[in-house]
Amino acid sequence: MQHLFQSWETFSSDIRATSHVLLLLDYDGTLTPIVSRPERALLSSENRGKLSALAKKSAFSLGIISGRPLPELKTMVGIAGIYYAGNHGLEIEGPGLKLINPMAQAAKAEMKDLAGQFSARLGGIEGTIVEDKGLSLSIHYRLVKQDEVDTAAEIFQQITSPWLQKGKIRITSGKKVWEVRPPIDWHKGKAVETITKEIKATHDGEQLLTIYLGDDTTDEDAFRIIHRPQGWSIFVGEEKPSSNADYFLTATSEVMAFLSSLRELK
Repeated sequence: MQHLFQSWETFSSDIRATSHVLLLLDYDGTLTPIVSRPERALLSSENRGKLSALAKKSAFSLGIISGRPLPELKTMVGIAGIYYAGNHGLEIEGPGLKLINPMAQAAKAEMKDLAGQFSARLGGIEGTIVEDKGLSLSIHYRLVKQDEVDTAAEIFQQITSPWLQKGKIRITSGKKVWEVRPPIDWHKGKAVETITKEIKATHDGEQLLTIYLGDDTTDEDAFRIIHRPQGWSIFVGEEKPSSNADYFLTATSEVMAFLSSLRELK
């Protein structure tokens, strides 16, 4: 894994040589720092301006891929005419594209049932946040006292074990969060492939370069499918040799510097 700015000459050459750039970014931890509560992760007007400036360039297509539900993600980013993928790609909207994974849609009642169980049994542990995102769930424990985290984890396991045994859910973990989703072979990597296919269809014959930035475990599915010469995968955080990404930026502040520099290349 190399720091992106140490490979800037190679990166710049790739950008200038391609016809069209598809820039895809995670939201939390990539465009905004990780915060104590999900609703506090607000995109600054300055950073929104940088994204908007790139989106207006004809050589760029822009997309945000997040675990947040689609309506919430669109509201928090607030840029028209770009691609949005919510619930880790289970729902996608953008120019020429609108889809909801039908299997996830069919599992909404089960997700709601689970959300009720989590709220009832974790409600007594101060700091837990049960986020019902319609197609999936997030259980945040960043604010839970350290000596109660194991108790929360045990309750989480008790609730999810029967569902896992029946193959009705899949679980992933991130930064102080447990993610519960329908048992579907669908993730951020699939969302990248779906948006890429749409871009290729609308820019027929043009050379496409895909850039993906993300900071968490769920972004690894996207990193896994993006490598030079077709694209650049960029992890946001301190160097992480175990990541599938080829490059890294250390923090959201460097992501913003990257967006400013990227705009000048094309």
